[in-house]
Amino acid sequence: MDFKLNEAQTALKKEFDDFFSAEMKDAPKEYENSGFDTQYTNDETWEFHRGMQQKLAEKGWLTMAWPKEHGGKDASIIDQLLFNESHAHHRAPGIDGFGMKMFAPAVMLFASDEQKERILPPIANGEVAYCQGWSEPNSGSDLASLKTSAIKDGDYYVVNGQKIWTTGAHRADHMFLLARTDPTEKRGRGLSVFNVEDMNAPGIEVRPIEFMNGSHFYNEIYFTDLKIHESNLIGSENDGWAQTRATMNFERSGVGGFVSAKLAIKRLVEYAKTTKRDGKALIENAVVRQKIAKLFIDAEIGRALAYRCAWEQEKGNMVVSTTMASESKVFGSELSQRIAYFSTEIMGLYGKLESCDIAPLDGAMVDSYAMCMGGTIAAGTSEIQRNLIAWTGLGLPRFN
Repeated sequence: MDFKLNEAQTALKKEFDDFFSAEMKDAPKEYENSGFDTQYTNDETWEFHRGMQQKLAEKGWLTMAWPKEHGGKDASIIDQLLFNESHAHHRAPGIDGFGMKMFAPAVMLFASDEQKERILPPIANGEVAYCQGWSEPNSGSDLASLKTSAIKDGDYYVVNGQKIWTTGAHRADHMFLLARTDPTEKRGRGLSVFNVEDMNAPGIEVRPIEFMNGSHFYNEIYFTDLKIHESNLIGSENDGWAQTRATMNFERSGVGGFVSAKLAIKRLVEYAKTTKRDGKALIENAVVRQKIAKLFIDAEIGRALAYRCAWEQEKGNMVVSTTMASESKVFGSELSQRIAYFSTEIMGLYGKLESCDIAPLDGAMVDSYAMCMGGTIAAGTSEIQRNLIAWTGLGLPRFN
């Protein structure tokens, strides 16, 4: 691989960086320690996110890698990666990770022409916000075992059941829903995908799940005789598992996570340079230097994985890129854990302080430490990702 950018790519990256540098000067303070869910923190962060979403849509950057027939620019996957990298570097919001990155590509692949014309433009224009109706209390990692039902009754499907860990459902306008349309079938067979047009429709109840620190990102969703018109069934009935597996591949690129990792390591270096123990700066401690260096090397390795994944996709090698996406996901989420663990280790008792005058890095590592275990569970556990690597990448047999 040649990591050098050509002249056009260099100019494009500078355009991205200049835009985000200017826009993020007006960002709410919560974005200083931004994570994926910061946009949901409060009304101010949400409004800033939606405003950024509109500006990105006006520039055509939300859909730059979409086909022109759907309002995109047919930009290369590498150009899209450069955008994602810059977006992450500046801790910027504005991307609907569920509607833009997951549901829209699936609509392009599986939906009817009428559905594409109806569903895609509002996403492309930054007019809507989606959430993801997948996980259930007993069907998280084993998603194929889900029980939420959608039974056909005339022109409608009647939905009953429960979803959990639904990020941003209290802010979303729409949901893409995976439900069981054939209750006689088990696991992946008998599942279908739906576009839920109104999160305020009768039959939908959203209940908050609050974090230990009082933050509200996740939710439980209860469906009681929710009616979804048959025109919002995506693709064929009972073909939802194939769509879901394709959607999983769209979700996992990884470069943003490694950019965030490098930003965290950079802040850790500054802390080690400016904090003294026994009269010496922490950075002078050989063990501290070695551990930080190892974390930085891992972040660079992860960035190389993400670039190669995009490069393979650019060449149309989807089997290899799917495997590498799983590699990137495992490596990235576990790297985030190592950074959080080591950061709180060298901070000692101060590392447990939330935002205050004496909290290291304004308490940023408290949330990172509390959240890092979830990173190896959300979007597919490390164990499942390693199985996918073994099956698709190494050709090893599946368990019977």
